[in-house]
Amino acid sequence: MILLEFSMSPLDKGESVGEYVSRSLKIIDESGVDYRLNPMGTVLEGEWDEVMVVVKQCYDKMSSDCKRITCSIKIDHREGAKGRLESKMASVEARLGKEVKK
Repeated sequence: MILLEFSMSPLDKGESVGEYVSRSLKIIDESGVDYRLNPMGTVLEGEWDEVMVVVKQCYDKMSSDCKRITCSIKIDHREGAKGRLESKMASVEARLGKEVKK
């Protein structure tokens, strides 16, 4: 199972790019892939092919009207492990003995 965190935004659309990020989030949400949005990107959880398809769909949509795009991707593969979007946070919280800000 893969955790894939990515951040994608246009470089040619000015200072505020929320319009473009929200279009990507619509694609992500409709994909059925489990995800968590954070202030600096989005984390997807799934099999390699399914998460990479989502990233490509976001890129294809953004490139339809953006001439320059930046994208950073981090991937964490752990064989057999599922539900890590929740379990990784729960593990840290258990060690701290309290909930962390979300």
